[in-house]
Amino acid sequence: MLLPLGGTGEIGMNLYLYGYGHGDRREWIMVDCGVMFGDETTPGVEVIVPDIRFIEERKEDLLGIFITHAHEDHIGAIPWIAHRLDVPVYATKFALLLMEHRLEETGWAGDVELIEVKPGSRIRAGQFEVEYVPVTHSLPEPNALAIRTPAGTVVHTGDFKVDEHPVIPPRFSFERLRAIGDEGVEALICDSTNAGKEGRSPSETDVAKSLEEIIAQAPGRVAVTTFSSHVARIKVVAEAARRHGRDVVVAGYAMRRVIEAAQKCGLLDEGLQFLDEEAFGFLPPEKVVLLCTGSQGEPRAALSRIADDIHPRIALEKGDIVIFSSFTIPGNEKAVIGVMNRLALLGVEVIANTPERLVHASGHPRREELAIMYDLVRPKRLIPMHGEPWHMMMHAEFARARGIPEVAQMLDGQMLRIAPGPAEIVGEAVSGRQFVDGRLLVPGEKGPVQKRRRLSFVGIVVVSVALDGKGNIRGPAQIVVEGLPEKTADGQLMEDVLLDAADEALENMGRARRRNDEMVIETLRIAVRRAAVAEWGKKPVVHILVQRV
Repeated sequence: MLLPLGGTGEIGMNLYLYGYGHGDRREWIMVDCGVMFGDETTPGVEVIVPDIRFIEERKEDLLGIFITHAHEDHIGAIPWIAHRLDVPVYATKFALLLMEHRLEETGWAGDVELIEVKPGSRIRAGQFEVEYVPVTHSLPEPNALAIRTPAGTVVHTGDFKVDEHPVIPPRFSFERLRAIGDEGVEALICDSTNAGKEGRSPSETDVAKSLEEIIAQAPGRVAVTTFSSHVARIKVVAEAARRHGRDVVVAGYAMRRVIEAAQKCGLLDEGLQFLDEEAFGFLPPEKVVLLCTGSQGEPRAALSRIADDIHPRIALEKGDIVIFSSFTIPGNEKAVIGVMNRLALLGVEVIANTPERLVHASGHPRREELAIMYDLVRPKRLIPMHGEPWHMMMHAEFARARGIPEVAQMLDGQMLRIAPGPAEIVGEAVSGRQFVDGRLLVPGEKGPVQKRRRLSFVGIVVVSVALDGKGNIRGPAQIVVEGLPEKTADGQLMEDVLLDAADEALENMGRARRRNDEMVIETLRIAVRRAAVAEWGKKPVVHILVQRV
């Protein structure tokens, strides 16, 4: 049984449940536990996690959480979810180090059991055996999972590409995947992100050559922004800087944390030096390579503050270069372009990825790489995952064209019986999103963010009135107006107009009706909203406070 609670229908928030057994005797394992990031539609929310009520109600049947790799959309929800399930989390060393940091930051370090897994090893959990099979991706230690049960084997690819010349280990496990295919594979649950693109994703080695050419020819400072977890990119930039007599300065806590984890895993040469932000101002421009966070236009990231010229220790100027060594996650386009434009206003040259200047390569498989995976594993059926609906539709069409015997499509919350027999949707489970709001986890669809979004469009008006028990008015009404225009079309103060409407409605009620709080509240609320519509054309949120004195 496969039940995705995130990752099928969107890019991000990956969380997949695999079940074996029947009814109350079914055992479960979880694969990955990731986040999505908030946007303008989720004001005040930066992180979104899957709704796990289904498995939380069955946590005594959950055997463990198995992490494929260390990207935030696969491990970012661990601090918010794992302590609620009371099961071990299995991961390779690099992912384990990053999860330890996140658990410490959120205060759950002592509440989650983390178990290190060696690439290539097998873990037994109940009726499941999970084998970690190294693949290549855009960060260290990515793995596909071969999940074996008495009913058969499935291969969950995780994120991967087929890179025959990776900059950092591991190498792609061609022979091991072929051997697993020889055993017989019921289903391939496979990355769909680039399923609509022909050919193969470029190798990291090709990106390294292009980046070195730019660094070698640059007259001034070179800043490179990339995903903080992209250790291969960090490595090639640092090596190119060293070869051309430049020092590497690191700006951004997340990138510094990843570098430390990569050093502990032996993925970066001991001779590579990474300087703190304080060193930036003491180095000649032609001696600087800056590695910084902010490739997605995040407003608080280092590059955004540099572009706004408000960073306390780093400034760029005419003659400097900024390389966006990343792709833009859908939804972040406006923010990224905004940062690029602000850098251009400073006179900084901005370089983004083009066929002529290859400064980024995707970590996900294009069609030729998907075909390689199909040929190695030879599954009886394919289940697209990790993508928006059209990504998965394109993947399904390609798999059918390549001769996969059966293709099963699904979305979050659908329960798919993989075997025995043809794959079939056999039920649905509670699924959805929860928002990390400050230090709290709140409902996604009907929680406070929905009301906050409404406030962002129409503002709020609060009116306070003082009455006694007999319905007499005991003082002038008070008003607070936030998020509305200051003045009406004819120049009157908006709060005066709304306050007059409230006073008039209160006067016209009569003492008998004013003895009823609910009647006072509703009458004044309607009066204030009508006045706002008449003057402004919008209906603000209106709250009426009744004080009995």
